Amino acid sequence: MDLNLIPKIKHTNSGNFFLLAGPCAIEGEDMALRIAEKVVSITNKLEIPYVFKGSFKKANRSRIDSFTGIGDEKALKILRKVSETFDVPTVTDIHTNEDAAIAAEYVDVLQIPAFLVRQTDLVAAAAKTGKVVNLKKGQFMSPGAMKHAVQKVIDSGNEKAWITDRGTMFGYQDMIVDFRGIPEMKVFAPTVLDVTHSLQQPNQTSGVTGGRPDMIETIARAGIATGVDGLFIETHFDPANAKSDGANMLDLQHLEGLLSNLVAIRKTINTLS
Repeated sequence: MDLNLIPKIKHTNSGNFFLLAGPCAIEGEDMALRIAEKVVSITNKLEIPYVFKGSFKKANRSRIDSFTGIGDEKALKILRKVSETFDVPTVTDIHTNEDAAIAAEYVDVLQIPAFLVRQTDLVAAAAKTGKVVNLKKGQFMSPGAMKHAVQKVIDSGNEKAWITDRGTMFGYQDMIVDFRGIPEMKVFAPTVLDVTHSLQQPNQTSGVTGGRPDMIETIARAGIATGVDGLFIETHFDPANAKSDGANMLDLQHLEGLLSNLVAIRKTINTLS
């Protein structure tokens, strides 16, 4: 898929990977704009094609008292403001068929959560909006099985699909990335590596998912080395107090150093036959 089909995308001729990055959830306008401003500055400096990521609601929480959002329309309007303020495309995840058409009025890419990627009606509803559909690989699925999810998008009249690997369940409380799956899935569609969710440690007794943010650079470097088209990184200026997935998010202050290293690796990879 040609990245230039996405409105407002920049630096598509740089030879770099593209980046989906932002907070797990939209907690408010000020935080979203603050994170977006920093990431836009970094990606412009490094010439990385960038899509701002933020969930307008979180429907798959472990506990009923977990944060789910600030209100659907309010969060979607913030995503639109980010796009208009910084002239960047945006992505958000959807959870119901009805979400597809609603979110498509505000964002450029619709994301199907890993737990829901086999829900045919949901995938089809996203595809029928005409937006890019980012299909997150189920933790329970093999890389090869993702060809069927991509085919659902195509069969719904939309050729614009990505696959995002967010790790595979390893026992009950850990995730592992099988890097053999990257070239396998690239045959079906452009492939993204979700670095931060791949480092989750789910099913904790507290009902709050844990994580290994200390391994973010290790997983990201390996992803670039194995040829991913894009990276997905959740980041926040105060991960310890983030309302969702703080345990595995990257502290925003470390993003520029990480991306600089990854761009250098990508340049080397691009010289190899």
